[in-house]
Amino acid sequence: MALRILLRVAECPYTMAVRWRNRSYDCGAKEAHAAGVPVVSVGNLTMGGTGKTPMVAWLCRWFRNQGRRVAIVSRGYGAAEDGRNDEAMELEQQLPDVPHAQDPDRVAAARVVTEELETELIVLDDGFQHRRLRRDLDIVLLDALEPFGHDHVFPRGTLREPVSGLSRADVVVLSRSDMMEETQREQVRQRAKELAPQAAWAEVVHAPRALISASGEEQPLESLRGKRVAAFSGIGNPAGFRHTLETCGYDVTRWREYPDHHRYSREDIEALVQWAMRAGDLAENTKPDESEAETNSGEQPAAEEPVEAVLCTHKDLVKIDLPRLGNIPLLAVAVGIEFRTGEVAVVERLERLLANENAETEGPKGKQ
Repeated sequence: MALRILLRVAECPYTMAVRWRNRSYDCGAKEAHAAGVPVVSVGNLTMGGTGKTPMVAWLCRWFRNQGRRVAIVSRGYGAAEDGRNDEAMELEQQLPDVPHAQDPDRVAAARVVTEELETELIVLDDGFQHRRLRRDLDIVLLDALEPFGHDHVFPRGTLREPVSGLSRADVVVLSRSDMMEETQREQVRQRAKELAPQAAWAEVVHAPRALISASGEEQPLESLRGKRVAAFSGIGNPAGFRHTLETCGYDVTRWREYPDHHRYSREDIEALVQWAMRAGDLAENTKPDESEAETNSGEQPAAEEPVEAVLCTHKDLVKIDLPRLGNIPLLAVAVGIEFRTGEVAVVERLERLLANENAETEGPKGKQ
């Protein structure tokens, strides 16, 4: 009870600050800067992973197929010394022909890609709460595991802003929709429609498409079906990754979770090698700071069968950049967006955006 009261008290000032900031942009008291080219924002209401990176990749491929020079702009949260974070490294491998500018000042980043790279269109990654850069289309992802963040703003819940903020969305996408029953999906859709009646609705799944090595070589998903594997992740939604592994039919004998955007040190790699080499019958659901004692009362551990591979997410693999952990292959499960419903509506919004851009030759564009 005391903790709930404390969280409720802490929630109030955060909520008030977010509402005041949004209201300042809504009424024009704060300026939203135009990029000079169309800006499509991909974001969410909640903290943690909702599948923004696969959606960004899907959008960039779609625009490239229309013959448009597109670039990605993002804040670069958790960037390494080379200035890139895990999303940037993952997208660079998937989209080698799409520039990616990372800068906490996203207005400045947008200026760089438009003036120096002659970009015709910008995809703003994780941009829904970033009101300073004007956008022409807001795509908001709701994660099936927690679509409305327990209806409370951080720290009481996981919302970045009150759910009423969804009214700014042009497209609402339910990600990982295969993790909900049809009646549950309909409930989420109805509530989203009440909050954002003008928005198009779509449902997508994160469909695994291949196993990929650090060198970029791919092999079929079926090559490990029914085989024993160990798996780990350092992402915002590890349950979603585990669900993906289950849909692939892998026998996950051991599981480990790291914090979101975890940067793997040499010690982490050495620990993973030791962990992978003994991953066998004794399945665990441990985190790296927990004890991994295999026996009680000094008993010797049972003999363990080896695993065929160690699996992780693409974001983890690009940071580790190793073909093996010890003598065990290290592979990532590459995923992509697959629409279950609403793709036509989303494409119509994108085509309308391009048509409006062709028709407009002067004047400010985009919304705040």
